[in-house]
Amino acid sequence: MKKAQADAERAWEILVALVMETRGDWRRKVNEVSGLPFSRVRALRRLEGEPRTLSDLAYAMSVDAPAATVVVNDLEARGLVKRKAHPENRRSKLVMLTAEGRRIVDAVNNIDDKPPVELTRLSAKDLAELRRIVETMAPND
Repeated sequence: MKKAQADAERAWEILVALVMETRGDWRRKVNEVSGLPFSRVRALRRLEGEPRTLSDLAYAMSVDAPAATVVVNDLEARGLVKRKAHPENRRSKLVMLTAEGRRIVDAVNNIDDKPPVELTRLSAKDLAELRRIVETMAPND
């Protein structure tokens, strides 16, 4: 089991480095298109599918509730989200995209997001195998 754990840790280290070191250009494009700090775009994208409570949004963004509140307050001041009463919990509010917030999310989703060159250098067989493996790890949405 020690070898498997070491292999998992090394694979994770490589995957994280690959993603973290190759996203700079895309993030700059996101900033140019949206005019927003990336943290605000992250929040908007997490509201894309449906409204969320502030605590759900905080969890989805991996931040605490006060940090999520700061983000939502800023987005609300910009007219990109709005709060509405939760239909089942009067003590809670739902945060949802406005039409302008939706426009920004759509614009960000249309930014070309090419894979890093390290992936394009793999053979077709290796890419197919990598995709097969990664798809087995993907969350079931």
